[in-house]
Amino acid sequence: MAAAQILLPLPVLPEGWSAPNDFKAIGTLSTPNQRNLEPVGPHFLAHARRKRHKRTFSEDERIQANENVKKVEEEDGDDISEPENELMLGRDAKDWKGQDHYAVLGLSKYRYRATDAQIKRAHRKKVLRHHPDKRAATGSSEDDSFFKCIQKAFEILTDPVKRRQYDSVDENANVDPPSKKAASKSPSAFYKLWGPVFESEARFSKTQPVPMLGNDKSTKEEVEEFYNFWFNFESWRSFEYQDEDVPDDNENRDQKRHVERKNNNARKKKKTEDTARLRQLVDDCLGGDERIKKFRKEARAGKDKKRLEREAEEKRVAEEAMKAKEEQEKLQKEKEEAEKAEKAEGKKAKEAAKNAAKKNKRVLKGSVKDANYLLPQGQEAGAKRIDEILGDVDAVLGKIDNEELASLAGKLGGLKLAEEVGGVWREEVKRLEGEGKLRTGEVRLLSS
Repeated sequence: MAAAQILLPLPVLPEGWSAPNDFKAIGTLSTPNQRNLEPVGPHFLAHARRKRHKRTFSEDERIQANENVKKVEEEDGDDISEPENELMLGRDAKDWKGQDHYAVLGLSKYRYRATDAQIKRAHRKKVLRHHPDKRAATGSSEDDSFFKCIQKAFEILTDPVKRRQYDSVDENANVDPPSKKAASKSPSAFYKLWGPVFESEARFSKTQPVPMLGNDKSTKEEVEEFYNFWFNFESWRSFEYQDEDVPDDNENRDQKRHVERKNNNARKKKKTEDTARLRQLVDDCLGGDERIKKFRKEARAGKDKKRLEREAEEKRVAEEAMKAKEEQEKLQKEKEEAEKAEKAEGKKAKEAAKNAAKKNKRVLKGSVKDANYLLPQGQEAGAKRIDEILGDVDAVLGKIDNEELASLAGKLGGLKLAEEVGGVWREEVKRLEGEGKLRTGEVRLLSS
C-alpha cells in the first residue's frame, strides 16, 4: 500500500519580523582547542564487547548470564556442588514428598548437618542454573518442573518445623549397621563400622550431647554409660511427613476425620517399629562388643578359672577334631577324584579301543571289496558271492579279539590284489582252525 503525502505550508511570519536585518553580534567565538575524549563506563564496554565478538544484544546478554552463573559456582566452590543426573532433572514436581530435598539442592553429603547459609547458597546456585527465564534465554526446551522441585526443597529446608519432619524420615542419612562377619574381622573394624551408626542415630536424641561408642581403651564405666543411655533412648523422631494428605473440603468432615485417625495410627505404628528397630540395633552391637565380653570375663575370672580351662580344652579338642575331619574329608575327596579320573581314563581307553575295532572291521570288510571279493580281475561278483564272502568275514570277526583284529587289519592294509588279500585271509583262517576257534570248512570261500 502506497504511503500518502500531505503538503503543509510553512507558518506565516509575524508582522514586523526583521531579525536578519537587525541582528548584531555581541561577541566572537573563542579559538577552538583539540581535546582527546576517552570513552569509559559499563555501557561502552558492553558496546565494545558486542562489536569485537560480533554479537547481537540478546546473544551478548545470554553469554554474560552464563558467565555470571559460572562465576557464582566458582565463588561457592565445590563444597555444595554435586552432579545432576537425568532421573533427578526429570522428576515430577507433584511428587514432592518422594524427592530427596538435599539431593535436589546438591547437599547430599551434608543432609541434616547442612547449615542455613549452605542451604541458601545452594538454592541460589540452583536458581541461577535452572530458572525458567534463564532456560528460555539459552533456548532450552526443559520445562520448569525441576525448578519447582528446587523451590519446594528450599521451602521445606528453610522451615524449621518442616525440615525437622523431613529429617525424621530421611532414610538417606541413616547408616546401615554392619554385619556380624564384617564387624568381627578385626578389633578396630567393630568401632570403625558401629561408630557412624550411633552418630547417625544420635541426631534423634532429645538429650544432647549423646555418649558415643568409644574404642577398645574405653573404661567399664564409659561403656556402661553408653549402653544404659541407648537402652533408655528418648527419641524426638516423628513421622508426620509421611502422612496421607488431609482433604481441604469442609463439606466432607467425616472423610477428614477418618484420614486424621488413619494418620495418627500410622505414626504410632511407625514409632513403635522404630523403637524396636533401635533396641535390636543396640542388642546387636552389645552382642558383638568384645569389651563387654572382656569385662564379664574379668568379673568372674577367679570363680570360673576351671570352667574357662575346660572350655579352652574343649575348644582345642573341637578344633583338632574339626581339623582331623577336614583332613579326612580332604583325603576322601582326593581318593574319589582319583577314582573318578581313573574311571574316566578307563572309559576313554575303552571308547578308543571300541572305535579302533570298528575301524579295523571296516578295513577287513573293505579289503575283500577292494579285491573284487577274491575273484580274478574283470570277473564281476554276484550278490550271492558278496553275501557269502561277507558272511565268512563276519564269522572270522566273531572268533578274534581286538589285538588279533588290529594285527589282521595291519596285514591287509594297502593290499588290493585278490591273490594277496586271499593269501592273508587263508593264513588267518588256517591259524584259527589250528587253534580250534574255527571248525574245518566253517569258512569256505576265505580258506580256498
